[in-house]
Amino acid sequence: MASLVGAFAASHGPLLVREWNAIPTDQQQRLTTAYLALGRKLAAAKPDVVVAVTPDHWSNFSLDNYPAFCVGVGEVNEGPPEPWMKDFPHRTLEGHPSFALHLVNESLKSGFEPAVSHRLKLDHGLCIPLWRMQLPKMPAIVPLLVNSIEPPFPTVRRCLELGSVLRQAVKSFKKPLRVAVLATGGLSHSVGEKTMGAIDEKLDKETIRLFASPNKNSLVKFLEKKLPKAGNGTEEVRNWLVAHGAAGGRGFELVDYLPVPVVIVGCGYAAWHVR
Repeated sequence: MASLVGAFAASHGPLLVREWNAIPTDQQQRLTTAYLALGRKLAAAKPDVVVAVTPDHWSNFSLDNYPAFCVGVGEVNEGPPEPWMKDFPHRTLEGHPSFALHLVNESLKSGFEPAVSHRLKLDHGLCIPLWRMQLPKMPAIVPLLVNSIEPPFPTVRRCLELGSVLRQAVKSFKKPLRVAVLATGGLSHSVGEKTMGAIDEKLDKETIRLFASPNKNSLVKFLEKKLPKAGNGTEEVRNWLVAHGAAGGRGFELVDYLPVPVVIVGCGYAAWHVR
């Protein structure tokens, strides 16, 4: 019987790599500390598989076809295609087809129809956190791509419900397997818009507070109201909602939050207690 051993979240952003040396030293230290702390928590959970809930930044999809959800079911996933990610130490990342297909089938039973891919490119959205966390051993990766890039988006509540489906998929998988969830993206930021560079600390802090609350409806209602008016990158909080649902919506622990103007992101790092 499989078990859910952890759920985690971490921000990403291209400038965390491309402009790293421009970040003030004190913020560099806090970012490094947060990623490493999250990496230690993830490593301590000893997962065989990490379900990576992350956006696709036009690495696999285009406006011709952009699914709301996509599960990677291949034996292997490709590393980041961005040239500025060339120093990422893994050209490929091992998948876990049997659990991935089980997740797809459980999703179908529950009224979700995710797209399926047998080979995905995993871009900076996932690979920056994996890189910065410095895991001693890379677990198998099952990508769960959530559209937070191009509207129309899956609803906030739908993302939370998908997390519950993921939780059930772990519970119903018959083979012994230790599964963790890693959600990437957010918190507030804006890319290519008039508000690019703006970080909404008030929004971020209220979002964090509501993740720590047992009242899921308050979290959903708040985000339903605020996300359409927030920066486009803020939409990535949907990935956190999937992790929240998978963890059962309880035991949220903030590892750190800091707004970093150089990288134009309100950077958040968190873990859930899943027991």
